[in-house]
Amino acid sequence: MVHAFLIHTLRAPNTEDTGLCRVLYSCVFGAEKSPDDPRPHGAERDRLLRKEQILAVARQVESMCRLQQQASGRPSMDLQPQSSDEQVPLHEAPRGAFRLAAGDPFQEPRTVVWLGVLSLGFALVLDAHENLLLAEGTLRLLARLLLDHLRLLAPSTNLLLRADRIEGILTRFLPHGQLLFLNDQFVQGLEKEFSAAWPR
Repeated sequence: MVHAFLIHTLRAPNTEDTGLCRVLYSCVFGAEKSPDDPRPHGAERDRLLRKEQILAVARQVESMCRLQQQASGRPSMDLQPQSSDEQVPLHEAPRGAFRLAAGDPFQEPRTVVWLGVLSLGFALVLDAHENLLLAEGTLRLLARLLLDHLRLLAPSTNLLLRADRIEGILTRFLPHGQLLFLNDQFVQGLEKEFSAAWPR
């Protein structure tokens, strides 16, 4: 099962930018319970805990992406799109997976699958035993759909105003955090359904 999906910023690997990694959008599919914690639980405390966990994942993804880009020797200008209509080759985008030990930052061990597309990072937080090939395929599909339908790389794009569309895509392609085995024909049908419900 997928526990969380997030979109966050990525900084160019060779810059001395002191700006922080920012989580632009996140969706948590299941709440973590911490039975050993004696402090009282409240909605606000749980929300802050989830926010801290998601930000910790985003920072680790950004760090992994920067390391991979530095090791590959790609120039930092590759992080900027030439135009908003230009297709982004997802097969060339930096990607990877890593494990999180129990307690760092989640109660249970988790696996994170990530994809860096220009200035945006996409990540899925999964159960430790989840199918990584299926998760990577799902993440690529979600990234492509989000980039195509929401024009996320356009300079004036505001994700906060498009959260309902992001949720519409997640509802169809990652329902309740369940990874789906999808063939091309089924994906095209879901895309047509989404396009009819949310015209560009």
